[in-house]
Amino acid sequence: MGNNTSLTVVVPVFNEETDLPKNLPVLVEFMRKNMGKYDWEIVVADNASTDKTGDIAKGLGREYPEVKYLSLPQKGRGRALKKAWDASGGELLSYMDVDLSSDISFFPKLISSLEDADVSIGSRLKKGAKVIGRPPLREVMSRGYSFLFRSLFLTSFKDAQCGFKAIRRSAWERLSPLISDTGWFFDSELLINADKSGMKIAEVPIVWKDDPRSTVKVAKTAWGDIKGLLRLFVHRPWKKLKK
Repeated sequence: MGNNTSLTVVVPVFNEETDLPKNLPVLVEFMRKNMGKYDWEIVVADNASTDKTGDIAKGLGREYPEVKYLSLPQKGRGRALKKAWDASGGELLSYMDVDLSSDISFFPKLISSLEDADVSIGSRLKKGAKVIGRPPLREVMSRGYSFLFRSLFLTSFKDAQCGFKAIRRSAWERLSPLISDTGWFFDSELLINADKSGMKIAEVPIVWKDDPRSTVKVAKTAWGDIKGLLRLFVHRPWKKLKK
């Protein structure tokens, strides 16, 4: 990769008027200090927030020229990521959660892993990872979900749900038409299709700290994931890439 490789970092948000002004400046300063070899931008992808998130994001865009704001009229993290990645001109595409639960000191390694891989993911389940403060029930559910999709699809990766991922544009352009989920299953659908179509996935063990204020509805999300896995198992969309 040359010094002018373009990199897009998407931060999907929904009603994040508290975390956004606190954490986005931290991310900008980190990028300025550590990612200077890339031509990078940060896109705040707002999926139908009803609080002051939009106004705050626009203000941050005026303060930091590297920050752009994308507004979507409908909810859905997957929808926000798909729209932002499709619209981006970056050669490398990535995203992270606004709460910075994933330690951003691992971001350079996440991106450099794309030198030898099509997709790179932060992992809380790979050897060497450290998880801080996660409730036991959520830990059991995470490991159970990992066992389920690995049993169904015999994938090479363990953690599908960590909000800390990167992908080459060339890989995204191939995978994008196969992905239909607009919510939390987006990540699993992306990775399973990538793995089963023969793309190389680098799994980077990270330090991850649980956010006790997370608004994710665990039971609803889990049921959506199970339905998504069954859909993929029946339809096997990756086969379209092999024709």
